[in-house]
Amino acid sequence: MGEMVVGLYIFVLAALTGREIITKVPPTLHTPLMSGANAISGIAVVGALVVSAQVDSGLAQVLGITAIVMAMVNVVGGFMVTDRMLEMFKKS
Repeated sequence: MGEMVVGLYIFVLAALTGREIITKVPPTLHTPLMSGANAISGIAVVGALVVSAQVDSGLAQVLGITAIVMAMVNVVGGFMVTDRMLEMFKKS
């Protein structure tokens, strides 16, 4: 149970830190940074798949599946934004 509390503590700190960092990014840099973050989200998907496959706890599997879904939403959204950004540079 102690590991779960430490893990939850780290998760909350990471979420709050991420929120603070994202709110400080100017809008002109948001799209290029989102494009680069797709690789990190892809790594998160692979990590969540590996961890979800190796755990025995039902709660850990649910959390792993949730992590997979959230990372995939981030990856797909990032690619959609990148595609829209690249469309702006095409000549008509």
